[in-house]
Amino acid sequence: MLTGALSLPFLRLYVLVLLYFSANAILNVIIPLQGEALGATNTTIGIVMGAYLFTTMFFRPFAGHLIQKHGPIKVLRTILLVNGFALLLYPFTGLGGYFVARMLQGVSTAFFSMALQIGIIDALPEKDRSQGISLYSLFSYIPGILGPLLALSMWQGGMDAFTYVMIGIAVVTGLVGYSAKMEPKKDDQNTEGNAPRGKMSASFGELFRNPFLFKCSVLMLVSSVIFGAVTTFIPLYAKEVPSGHAGIYLMLQAATVVLARFTLRKHIPSDGKWHRSFMMGTMLVLALAAQCVSFSVTGGVVFFYAGAILMGIAQALIYPTLTTYLSFVLPKANRNVLLGLFIATADLGVSLGGVMMGPLADLFSYSFMYMMCAALGGMMILFAYERREKNLG
Repeated sequence: MLTGALSLPFLRLYVLVLLYFSANAILNVIIPLQGEALGATNTTIGIVMGAYLFTTMFFRPFAGHLIQKHGPIKVLRTILLVNGFALLLYPFTGLGGYFVARMLQGVSTAFFSMALQIGIIDALPEKDRSQGISLYSLFSYIPGILGPLLALSMWQGGMDAFTYVMIGIAVVTGLVGYSAKMEPKKDDQNTEGNAPRGKMSASFGELFRNPFLFKCSVLMLVSSVIFGAVTTFIPLYAKEVPSGHAGIYLMLQAATVVLARFTLRKHIPSDGKWHRSFMMGTMLVLALAAQCVSFSVTGGVVFFYAGAILMGIAQALIYPTLTTYLSFVLPKANRNVLLGLFIATADLGVSLGGVMMGPLADLFSYSFMYMMCAALGGMMILFAYERREKNLG
């Protein structure tokens, strides 16, 4: 019988995560292609794509505060209605409507992901915490395996199917979400709503005052800029790579994330220590991935797909490692709000990957833009260094 992070109640939550993020796996391809077809610049496409997680970033801390006050299930059921409405906008609007829908999705994702992750952290014993976060992240990436290919098929064969798919995802996600359950550990059951109030605004300063939160947030921010640049512009850049195919690239990256998160989930540190070699090595993989993507326009498709695999490995490790570490070292009284701030840096980074890197691609080239991403990754190798391994629990 499966127990812990793989028990039946948690498996139902992971299925909900899979359903929720399946829409994005399709939209991440459709929106750039539709934008280009409508004559939008890379800057405009980046803004529309970035509106999603830029909005999410602002609502993360507030989501953590409300979830701590009301509990994850009540928040989850309310926000699924907002998500359903956002998905229904896509088939019936143009680029301007996409922008509004992306913002609504951003609001719902802020609350959805915080509710699921806080619920998992609160319900699992410490030894299983990293596995739970890893599996949450894993199921959020499973749709990315087939989603891009499905999106390209819909784009090439007509958009009628796109309408039915968006409606179907909205309805099924809502039904599954309303049947979800999350039970906190017995020692946490009386903490809901009892955390100090009026502290949320003061918690923003912790992003700079708390050295552990600051280090993790900077690493996550820069990493997410690179991930965002890939998500936004690979569907367009692939056309410049000899024999390159955006669907195959995104499928390879997502499949690598899923495989790595499942096979390596027990190796992700879950002890409250800063493992400098582990993090520096992961940042090196990220830098190499971006450089492979950059070089592929002249080096060929082998570098293009090698970059996808390396990017997937880095993406599989960075987020669950940093999130699990912070779940140990942040003060419990306002842990949810501070985790919200940290996750907001991931959202900001993905958003900036489109908003900032789009003009860079317009001024120079996609290849140059990805080379700058590789340079940012290289800087983070040094930033991840700590003079000594610290037990910060």
